[in-house]
Amino acid sequence: MKAIVLKAFGSVDNFVVEELPQPTIQDHEVLVAVKAISINPVDMKTRSGKALAGKLKEENPIILGWDISGVITEVGNDVKDFKVGDEIFGMVNFPGSGKAYAEYVAAPAAHLALKPANILLEEAAAATLAALTAWQAFNTYTKINRGDRILIHAAAGGVGHFAVQIAKYFGAYVIGTASAANKDFVLSLGADEHFDYKSKPFEEAISDIDIVLDTVGGNNIERSFEVVKKGGTVITLPSNTSEGIVEKAKAKGVTGFHFMVQSNGEDMKQLADLLEKGIIKPHVSAVYSLDEMGKAHQQIETGSTRGKIVIKP
Repeated sequence: MKAIVLKAFGSVDNFVVEELPQPTIQDHEVLVAVKAISINPVDMKTRSGKALAGKLKEENPIILGWDISGVITEVGNDVKDFKVGDEIFGMVNFPGSGKAYAEYVAAPAAHLALKPANILLEEAAAATLAALTAWQAFNTYTKINRGDRILIHAAAGGVGHFAVQIAKYFGAYVIGTASAANKDFVLSLGADEHFDYKSKPFEEAISDIDIVLDTVGGNNIERSFEVVKKGGTVITLPSNTSEGIVEKAKAKGVTGFHFMVQSNGEDMKQLADLLEKGIIKPHVSAVYSLDEMGKAHQQIETGSTRGKIVIKP
């Protein structure tokens, strides 16, 4: 099979296309013929030597990636919920080694869900890590009450555009920050308000927020404390803002925490249901070939990707 191997952590020039044997599966796994791969900022950060690089550095070969959709070609002895020929999607072995940048992936059945018939395989691949992050933020790690005021930073991005849709599903009043160029897109997702983060500091214009979802990092987290009401919650995703957030939030009279998304097939089934009902919809802004993986990573590095980008092996 064809796979993208990372020869060393660093630039996209370290990606090499190689022919490798198909992976063998364990009893709890299925073999997936990959039809689409989604990439995320964590892919780019890991490739550069940050994020999950420490966990993967001893692997040989190093194959990045976690988000897949495709067709099952082989089923492990203990797998009951899937059969050969099923179209599936999921985030594989995160945070760990998913080895998704390949034509075939051995995936734990417990990390997958059946692809809804009404979405394309490319859309399914896009509705994995980013959608799971938004779902777990608002369903596992905190709960949205109907009418809550939710502020979502980078609302036009991968996690952000799912977070807007999921927060609206739970009955929230949603304010999304994004550039002026993305105003119509953010509002089309269902956001009640768009705020152009380049126009002026958001903390000067926004207040009385129940929950903030920060996907940006940097000083965004400190500024977000200023807009949350007492007893509210600030969730941050970038690992570089995780240090001290609990104590800083407590000093402000709010709850603050960092979390990392986890592979979870039951959550994937919940997302599949929302996708099937049209409650959430992935936005795929570009599709690249496997040979264009470096180009796709460079697009993610711009920090201005609308929705998701997808790779087709």
